Amino acid sequence: VQLQASGGGLVQVGGSLRLSCADSGRTSRTYVKAWFRQSPGKEREFVAAIGRDYRTHYADSVKGRFTISRDNAKGTVDLQMNSLKPEDTADYYCAADRQIILSEYRQARSYGYWGQGTLVTVSS
Repeated sequence: VQLQASGGGLVQVGGSLRLSCADSGRTSRTYVKAWFRQSPGKEREFVAAIGRDYRTHYADSVKGRFTISRDNAKGTVDLQMNSLKPEDTADYYCAADRQIILSEYRQARSYGYWGQGTLVTVSS
């Protein structure tokens, strides 16, 4: 399984960006998909996940501002980011795996497949 993330860029505070992650066509509706982010000097942190049942889960820091969605037919998972803040600046990574239960969604070590990072910079 190969994941390809795109959509990062430079945006001003309060602006919006939409990240997208496409798979190689080998994931299916049985995969849990997620977004994580990492800033320099910090650990990779959970942002959002979407389960097999399309239920969504968010970090408290992005709840109400970010929306994760998936299209199984296209093999994509998107992250719509609104009301961006400087603290949202980071490399964003998409992840997927099918051997995950609900209690593991927020843990980076639970995911076996990762895309390359796409940089999001929010300027003040």
